[in-house]
Amino acid sequence: MEERYLSARRAAEELGVSVATLYAYVSRGMVRSEAVEGKRRNRRYRAEDVRRLKERKQRRRDPDGVVDGALHWGTPVLESGITLIDGGRLYYRGRDVVAVAEENTIEEVAGLIWTGDEAMAPALFPPEPTRPSRRIRRVIESVAGVRPVEFFQILLPVAASEDPAAYDLRPCAVARTGARILRLMTDVAAGESAPRLAETLQRGWSPDDAGSADLLDSALVFCVDHELPVSTFAARCVASSEATPYAVVLAGLAALGGVKHGGEIELVEAFLREVEVAGDARAVISGRLRRGESIPGFGHSLYPEGDPRGVGLLRLTAGAYPESVAVALSDTVAGEMLHLMGERPTVDFALATVARALELPPGGAVALFALGRTVGWIGHAIEQYRSGFLIRPRARYVGEQPRRKPDER
Repeated sequence: MEERYLSARRAAEELGVSVATLYAYVSRGMVRSEAVEGKRRNRRYRAEDVRRLKERKQRRRDPDGVVDGALHWGTPVLESGITLIDGGRLYYRGRDVVAVAEENTIEEVAGLIWTGDEAMAPALFPPEPTRPSRRIRRVIESVAGVRPVEFFQILLPVAASEDPAAYDLRPCAVARTGARILRLMTDVAAGESAPRLAETLQRGWSPDDAGSADLLDSALVFCVDHELPVSTFAARCVASSEATPYAVVLAGLAALGGVKHGGEIELVEAFLREVEVAGDARAVISGRLRRGESIPGFGHSLYPEGDPRGVGLLRLTAGAYPESVAVALSDTVAGEMLHLMGERPTVDFALATVARALELPPGGAVALFALGRTVGWIGHAIEQYRSGFLIRPRARYVGEQPRRKPDER
């Protein structure tokens, strides 16, 4: 897991400067610092600020060498017109995600991401649900009880074998295939089918709470895309080989399951259960810090002032369920984290809160993330298919050199 703070000595070593020069960077606002609780004279320094300053210095000295760290929170490696992260905000095709999540359905956002026009949603997602084939129904029955994301990984190869239209990689055709994939995944996750995707989830997961559909819709939208995290990069690599959109989504799901990506949500859920049982958020957080354990769901390298997705989704959840015990617990935890560590909640923390507030089934929060992000994966696949180039980076060899015969010079 990424270090969020560095000591003065470590920060200075990273930058190749003296501690005095580091202090000068702090005074000019180039590196942020904060006091360490209980140690009045000690300060810690934001690791992401140090990384960015180091990268700028390297780019000036050796522009070609910057590529060495490009795949590790470094310089951009692919062009995309889908998502912009700038000034602590997130934009889908130039639109602020917080406003989009409040004003648009997931179908409209899919239309925007895939075609550039949200008005395409009705054509992509006709209201009449499609009944799955007998073969798919048998698969569904045979794996009942499996968590949704694992269910998706079992089902999609079967669905792909029945969908020859998926080999049509023209942008409009990929958008239609993406809609079929997303509809199938949503129906399977919920065990229901309805005209709207969020309504499908509501019927299956919160049948007694019709109002939850709006919150589920917003949660899906917040998860749609986030530039090039590991799952999206994996999806684009697969798309670059001109595999079908089903394979693209399967690649994304495989990466999403890792503990450093979508698995972070499950860590947050376990953390919240720990706080709930203990009844003392500060004690749990302090205990984790003493043991050198991380606090999942807080702090994001791309958002030093807080993840706008986390803030936005938590606000909508609190507005919809102001009396919720789950919301009250999350508020308490978030308050303690801000006081103790100066960190704000991420979208992972917000999704875990939504799952608790709506009493979603096991794996529901991660499934929400996967369903929303499927829209983004399909959007990136469309871009990659259109580009026509294969993603094939070279490796810098650092192993043992070839052994030469004695007579070779």
